[in-house]
Amino acid sequence: MRTHLIIVLTVLVLSGPSAWVFGGEASTGKTDFNHDIRPLLATACFTCHGPDENKREADLRLDVPEGFAGLTASDVPVLKPHDPAQSELYRRLVSTDPTEQMPPPDALHQLTATEINRIKNWIEEGGIWDEHWAFVSPEQPKLPSIRRHDWVRQPLDQFILARIEAEGLQPSPEADRRTLIRRVTFDLTGFPPTPSEVRDFLADDSPGAYEQLVDRLLDSPRFGERMAVDWLDASRFADTHGYHEDFHRDMWPWRDWVIRAINQNMPFNQFAMEQIAGDLIPDATNQQLVATGFSRNHGVTASGISEEYRVEYVIDRVKTTSAIFLGLTIGCAQCHDHKYDPITQKDFYRFFAYFNTITDKGVENRSGNVDPLIRVEDPMLLAATYEAQERLKAITQKMEQVRQLRASNIDKWLVLLKQDTVDRPEATMQPTLGLVTHFRIDDREGVRVASALGGEAGYVRGRAEWIEDAKRSSLRFDGKTHVDLGDRAAFDRLDAFSFGGWIYPEREGILLARVSPDQSLRGYEVRVGGGKIDARLTHREFEKGLRVTTEEDAPLNAWSHVFVTYDGSSRAAGVKIYLNGEHLKTNIEKDSLRGTIRVPEPLKIGQRGNRQALLGRAADIRVYNRQLTDAEVGQLSGKVDLLARLKEEPLSTESRSLFETHYLKTKDHDYQRLCREQEACKAELRRLGDDNPTVMVMQEMKEPRETFILNRGQYDQHGEKVHPGTPAVLPALPEDAPPNRLGLATWLTDQDHPLFGRVMANRLWQMVFGIGIVETAEDFGIQGARPTHPQLLDYLAREFASSDWNIKRLIRHLVLSATYRQSSVVSPERLAEDRDNRLLARGPRYRMSAEMIRDAALAASGLLVDRVGGPSVKPYQPSGLWIEMQNRPYEPDHGENLYRRSLYTYIKRSVPPPNMVALDATNREVCTMRRQRTSTPLAALVMLNDPTFVEAARALAGSLLKSSSLEIEDCIHQGYLRVVGRSPSAEELDELLRLFARQREIYREDRRAAESLVSVGESPHDSSLPVEVHAALTCVASVILNLDETISKE
Repeated sequence: MRTHLIIVLTVLVLSGPSAWVFGGEASTGKTDFNHDIRPLLATACFTCHGPDENKREADLRLDVPEGFAGLTASDVPVLKPHDPAQSELYRRLVSTDPTEQMPPPDALHQLTATEINRIKNWIEEGGIWDEHWAFVSPEQPKLPSIRRHDWVRQPLDQFILARIEAEGLQPSPEADRRTLIRRVTFDLTGFPPTPSEVRDFLADDSPGAYEQLVDRLLDSPRFGERMAVDWLDASRFADTHGYHEDFHRDMWPWRDWVIRAINQNMPFNQFAMEQIAGDLIPDATNQQLVATGFSRNHGVTASGISEEYRVEYVIDRVKTTSAIFLGLTIGCAQCHDHKYDPITQKDFYRFFAYFNTITDKGVENRSGNVDPLIRVEDPMLLAATYEAQERLKAITQKMEQVRQLRASNIDKWLVLLKQDTVDRPEATMQPTLGLVTHFRIDDREGVRVASALGGEAGYVRGRAEWIEDAKRSSLRFDGKTHVDLGDRAAFDRLDAFSFGGWIYPEREGILLARVSPDQSLRGYEVRVGGGKIDARLTHREFEKGLRVTTEEDAPLNAWSHVFVTYDGSSRAAGVKIYLNGEHLKTNIEKDSLRGTIRVPEPLKIGQRGNRQALLGRAADIRVYNRQLTDAEVGQLSGKVDLLARLKEEPLSTESRSLFETHYLKTKDHDYQRLCREQEACKAELRRLGDDNPTVMVMQEMKEPRETFILNRGQYDQHGEKVHPGTPAVLPALPEDAPPNRLGLATWLTDQDHPLFGRVMANRLWQMVFGIGIVETAEDFGIQGARPTHPQLLDYLAREFASSDWNIKRLIRHLVLSATYRQSSVVSPERLAEDRDNRLLARGPRYRMSAEMIRDAALAASGLLVDRVGGPSVKPYQPSGLWIEMQNRPYEPDHGENLYRRSLYTYIKRSVPPPNMVALDATNREVCTMRRQRTSTPLAALVMLNDPTFVEAARALAGSLLKSSSLEIEDCIHQGYLRVVGRSPSAEELDELLRLFARQREIYREDRRAAESLVSVGESPHDSSLPVEVHAALTCVASVILNLDETISKE
């Protein structure tokens, strides 16, 4: 049986806020606790003796200083400074007794003799315990001493040079100017420089030429696009909901916000605050609301337990927010205390509470954006919208004036009604304003169905069986019969309209529909199905439509009045379903209506297209070109009986209002005209608003939801109740911080926050140099990599904060530095000494991102459509991939959308763009702070065969031929300048000329293959060019586009 170490905690000495010394004087030894000791303890000891209380053995903690300051039950110190032999910790490490040995013999991680000796040396030096560096606010460090002051261009260079000199090395010489302009242009815009830009830079020998180049690139709109790629990776942006249904969504307005904010150089603290809590900022603007789409980028499922997935979304927000802004794996404390970092499960759920009060749902079985969402304001349309709104206000005021002026007329009319001096059949007390279709269906015989409004009749298709019962005359539908009403009620999705009638269903079926018979099911309909009433407006089934279903059943074998009203908003919330005059509660099944719903098919009673035929009876079908009110639908069904209300003495306020409205809408021509003007104005506003897309945003509940610690992270296992808060290991919240996301954002963006500035400065360093000062950009915790240059990181964090979080300024410092401007050429010996360039004794060199590789090919070929912002586009993709997931083919775009920047490529989470994935792009399912860099045969195959790259090579070849008068040597020379920014060497030129000659002979023999190659893609090719020459040069261009130099940052 293993002997456990029983601890009696007694704190001996506390020295300063971040250093503990366990007895005696602190030694000036060389062992660094954070660098040399903590990682060993974290790997070998924290699993059983770390922060996780549930897994802790023997009540011993080695992640806090108190643990080392304790005594065993036999009064032996866990750690006796300067005396390893009397320290129980060391004795257990070197014990050969398997019952006492630590880590136990069966532990996964064992310490080597070298590592145990390192712990021994640390104890001999005094056993100093330091706070983890990332949890202590950075202080402005002094610039280190160096020998080569002439090399330094920016203060940051001194930190790099000091380390290089300490290793006995020298920095590399500065890269040549061609390399520099190519390197910095890719880094700041994501594109290569054009030949003219290279030529101008080489010709400019002024002292500030490079600085001017950098400033120009930082001011380019492309800068925001290039920066946005990394932010979208971290923010898990995609164009679909994910999970198994993976429905479409429209979050691109948030992407546009990111690009715009970066290009405007929005301070990073504001950039963070608006994304975390823009909706809680007082008097929040539309764009600040759009910014909160950051927290809605997570996936959304279409099935499952709603609360389980709602909790999952909150957890995702916690993980993403903490990784991006804190660089911590807080999510590891979801089920239990963090095994390595001092973050408890309670800390996790206090942080969770900030995001647990949003109005979103867990399950959304529909395509498109889901609530909460907003319309994005377009500044270009604001003036027209304001004018229409003012006009609508004026019309509404006139309507009220007419109502008041007609008071005496209404009184006289009511007197006449009561005296029976006018006819008052039921029809006169029903709404007629906007009635565009009315079929009573009381013809009693034949196949002709008369219109109550006159004009063209409808016709029975099938067997005409007329029935008259005690309630009404009607037509019976036998499951094959329908009534063709012709070209009536041809509404579109921005039109407000209402439709329905009386139905006696014997089974489910259509009451009224105007729907195309093809698979799109375009149009509108109302049916009784599965006991429910179902209303749909559709552009394309399963993708672009809205569907609303009642919670309450509609009775079979009984007469019911079923009516639908729609406000023209293209939103499911704008649809109301009534049963016998009662507005029913509904479930939104789909809410993604885009595109037209207008079809050439006739309006039909009892059938949709050629399906869903009604078995039962129907009568008194009506369609209005406006949205009826609750009272008006009640009048149609008889629920609101105005004639019966005449008996009231006096008339109630409600009844008086109903009579006034009925009189004005049916008898007063001025009021009717104003109603039509009002509807037209509303329609105009809908059209203006429809040009503005929606975006999902954050919205607080009116009554905040309570938050509990979830036992083992299970959504339905509530433990202790908690309130919003931040990890105890980090600085406390300001006393006046509100207990919501705005308070969280205020705490996070404080200038002295230990992580906020460091994490972002590290990510910018990673962007420029390929690897962060902390390699694990997503994990600044104890298990994360230690900074290679900790003082430099603190310097950058303090500079970042003191500049009011100026992102462009910090990036400018990085790319103007001598460190950045070094040549990346390295000898085999130097490469062996520092393979990953962690010392930065040479310039950065690595393969570029998937987006840069594709975009560079488009730019060099002349195909690129350089337009900022807008919806995502669908370039070429292998056919059939989407079929496997959703039984629906991928439909690529055409024209300019094929050649947009890769930032705008449509990302379907379940089937991300395969050419991008082959080049290590992410699928955007989770927050990704750094991409992998792989070199695989698949990536090479993509670049040689993917239609985008083949078309780019073909277009490049055609362009070169036209500009070089078919001189192949000149074509190759110009191709090199376009793609890699230099001329080819004599050896390269000779090799490519031989390749061209071989391919030309092949294509002379096989003209069909040549024609096939130069026809790849949609962009036009010049048929006047010799096809075998064009095809052969396409092969040469493909080689140039595939050079290691082309796809690598040098």
